[in-house]
Amino acid sequence: MTNFPGAKPRRQLTLLPLIAAIFFMVSGGPYGLEEIIQKAGYSRTILILLIVPFIWSLPVALMVGELSAALPEEGGYYAWVRRALGPFWGFQEAWLSLVASVFDMAIYPTIFLLYLGQLWPAAIAGHRYIVVGGFVVAASALWNIAGIKAVGDSGSAMMFLLLAPFAVLAAVCLVRGPIVPMASAPTQSINLLGGIVIAMWNYMGWDNASTVAGEVHNPQRNYPLALMGALALIATCYIIPVAALWRTGIDPSGFTTGSWVAAANQVVGPWLGWTIVFGGMVCGLGMNNALVLSYSRVPYAMAEDRMLPSVLARTNSKGVPWVSVVVCAIAWTACLPLGFDRLIAIDILVYSLSLLLEFVALIALRVKEPALDRSFRIGGGMPMLVLLTLCPMFVLAVALAQNYGDRAGPLSTLTWGALVILLGVLVYPLTRRKRVVIEPLPSENE
Repeated sequence: MTNFPGAKPRRQLTLLPLIAAIFFMVSGGPYGLEEIIQKAGYSRTILILLIVPFIWSLPVALMVGELSAALPEEGGYYAWVRRALGPFWGFQEAWLSLVASVFDMAIYPTIFLLYLGQLWPAAIAGHRYIVVGGFVVAASALWNIAGIKAVGDSGSAMMFLLLAPFAVLAAVCLVRGPIVPMASAPTQSINLLGGIVIAMWNYMGWDNASTVAGEVHNPQRNYPLALMGALALIATCYIIPVAALWRTGIDPSGFTTGSWVAAANQVVGPWLGWTIVFGGMVCGLGMNNALVLSYSRVPYAMAEDRMLPSVLARTNSKGVPWVSVVVCAIAWTACLPLGFDRLIAIDILVYSLSLLLEFVALIALRVKEPALDRSFRIGGGMPMLVLLTLCPMFVLAVALAQNYGDRAGPLSTLTWGALVILLGVLVYPLTRRKRVVIEPLPSENE
């Protein structure tokens, strides 16, 4: 490694702020569940929200828990794959993750803008939409440059702030019982696969917190605890509001993005509706803020390995890779006009392939470095690791079946995904790189 101006990242992120960071990297609360309710109805939505975590989220959380505890390095999943499979596959892992971030990061400012528009419609009219969206990205970048502690502490406060209105809504729904249904669209046929795909997106991103492993206090203890705690919190904050709303008798077929506000207005009153509007803005900002923290560490780690220009490894006095943050923020701002809805299949395809590489790395490291210090270790031996790998791949197959034939412009979404993947293979020889010798970590007996 080469020494660069600035400080090295410091281990400042403790357990609760880490749970908050994972919460926003994966979820951001019940916002986004409306389309599942509309497609699948209440009972099927609850079933989906109960099953998907076990076959999609839990395997990933266990994998991330073991590898983050064993290799708590900046760059997270990139560092794991590079160590297990070599620099080529490490680059492909980083490429797939950064490309997926382009599609991901287009939606979080959009969530902020959607709810801002309910408070102040003129603020997002015409070209102001892109300007305000760029402001959200810039604010998150500046927030991140202030340091990981500032991001973690504010994330804890924002998490409680946006969940409080849903706790009130759920409590009132459970006490009040059935009410007169709100006006709804004509009943549509059940689209179970469509609901599963949206649920996958709402439960996606457990490996994102791994990229800041070099900045987490006591990662061997805190990563497994934070991952399990965040999984329980997210599943709870999804299922309880849906179950409570089911009790009211409100027709699910009329649900669409923003319907939580209408439900709160009807069940409790306009004041709660406005708090959910404000919470939606907090959700968009919090998710964008947390994912700037996550994705910006990947170019930093790659620059330290000479796979990207060394300027991306520059840090400030707080150990934040500020150049990487700024470059990523500019790229995401340029992608704000993209229509995310048509690109969700590309996002899931690209993300799932990067996830597959992480599971392969988990298995490869068990074979290559059996003595690696694993303070958290998945039990069950190799058969369990293979089973855990197959579970999310099965869900991916369901998602691809659902989106087969969908188009984004002149090509199908799956064709766009294949081109993106191929481009990573073609770009790798063009990178200015110097292979880094990765020394094995001390064994448990040393």
